[in-house]
Amino acid sequence: MGWLRDLLRRPPLLHVANDEGEGPPVVLLHGIASSSVTFENVVPLLTEHHRAISIDLLGFGESPAPEDATYTIEEHVAALDRTIRGLGLRRFTLVGHSMGSLIATRYAATHRKNVSRLVLVSPPVYLTPTEIGTPIDRASMGLYSRVYEFLRTNKEFTIQAAAGLARLSPIKNLLDVSERNWHAFVLSLEKTIESQTTVTDLVSVTAPVHLVYGTLDPFLHPAGLRIVENLRNVTTHKVQGVDHVIRPRMARVVATAIG
Repeated sequence: MGWLRDLLRRPPLLHVANDEGEGPPVVLLHGIASSSVTFENVVPLLTEHHRAISIDLLGFGESPAPEDATYTIEEHVAALDRTIRGLGLRRFTLVGHSMGSLIATRYAATHRKNVSRLVLVSPPVYLTPTEIGTPIDRASMGLYSRVYEFLRTNKEFTIQAAAGLARLSPIKNLLDVSERNWHAFVLSLEKTIESQTTVTDLVSVTAPVHLVYGTLDPFLHPAGLRIVENLRNVTTHKVQGVDHVIRPRMARVVATAIG
């Protein structure tokens, strides 16, 4: 009867960390090991003309972390969908940062009528070896996989390294890898980032797509970016000298992409 229990189980409601401003709604999704504080430089730029809604993803921030969650992209999207329906949203701009951009893309591909514009900020678009043309790109893509596998299998190192990076971050509490969210971190990394189908999902998106990224972002792979940039409905906003974090200069570009 396990299949019946799975069928009847409702996705959890996610924590809505911020809901302010008036106008066309904008839903903001953060990345792995982070929370809605990701957008602290973006929200003030939106609220004069938009309703800005920041949501903590499943297992992160103040959202629930069910013991039996597997943190596939399907689970992340199901929880997001229930939360969005609970807010009564029908048509909105969807913004995702890092892993949040992968979840946003899958949502936009499967809920086309809801998303009027999709904004992908610093999306870690990774490809399988068969999708990569050059040996150099294949080798560098493999390096990402090995690094992520190392992080997943070396808990103490990963937690300590994340704490060190968090102390250097310009945004307080931006990065959090701890005992509390370790399960969500490991499985989201493996099942949402490493096992992604983002390019295929993007092909199914009918809304205009805006891609925003910094030229110094170490988490982005050039081969994945090139494919996204060449899709017919994508407008690229490249920010020189900026890394993965949405600092004030990047925030202004994100706000422009939202419109």
